[in-house]
Amino acid sequence: MTISKKQMPRELAPGVFWLGDCLEQQANGKIYHTYNAAFLLIGESASMLIETGHPKDFPLINAQMETLLAGKAPLKHLFVTHQETPHSGGLGRVLHRYPEVLVCGDICDYHLAFPRYAHRLREMRGGDKVDLGARVFELVEPVIRDLRTTWWGFETRERVLFPGDGFAYSHYHEDHHCGLVAEEATSLDLQDTTAVFADLALWWTKWADMRNYCARLDQLMERLQVKTVCPTHGLVITDVAKTMPKVKEGLLFGSAAAERGTNEAKFSAPDLVKETA
Repeated sequence: MTISKKQMPRELAPGVFWLGDCLEQQANGKIYHTYNAAFLLIGESASMLIETGHPKDFPLINAQMETLLAGKAPLKHLFVTHQETPHSGGLGRVLHRYPEVLVCGDICDYHLAFPRYAHRLREMRGGDKVDLGARVFELVEPVIRDLRTTWWGFETRERVLFPGDGFAYSHYHEDHHCGLVAEEATSLDLQDTTAVFADLALWWTKWADMRNYCARLDQLMERLQVKTVCPTHGLVITDVAKTMPKVKEGLLFGSAAAERGTNEAKFSAPDLVKETA
């Protein structure tokens, strides 16, 4: 059975929303779609945005967020897994548009880019928590880092993990995977799509024994009892026991494959949303 593309934003668990839209990329003679996704946690006293998307994504993400927040707890927190543009590219716009927001996590260098917002930066490390009212967000070990400043996040009530680049993979637009969770995209080759991302983005995996990282992933998932995984650059995982082995296969395959680099990769964004504000 083919499941049609789902419209975004999409509620993944009570008060947990997936925001954004697809980005098209070409690699290895194929066209893949991926996400520079953001996620919204709505608590009883405060809401939190996780990631900001690429700069081009902010108008759409903000429009989705404004609709979801109408009549709900105000946006007071922003967590960005690391400083790379697809994750933090909208940070300044969020701070400008939402004057109550505090940026939490590794805030290294943000004060240099946004000196007028330096007083709204909150340094956090593993184990530090944010109470949103009836739900808690916690910083946890970033098993797979894109930058040295990377941290992962975990929502403790619905047991949702936000691993940034940790579960990065593409999906097939032609198979109507856009907006689906991984388990709904039945024709998705997770080994292939995870390996593509490992090759293009996580270059260090070529020189690391990824078996050690896969073992640490298993330990983290078991310790936290994760129910849902929300990667920034992949389809959301809702059946950890079924899908995690395929993700690990892709990480191992990508690290063993011959390096191709980014020379042949082409990126496009066919549906840019222009900000009118």
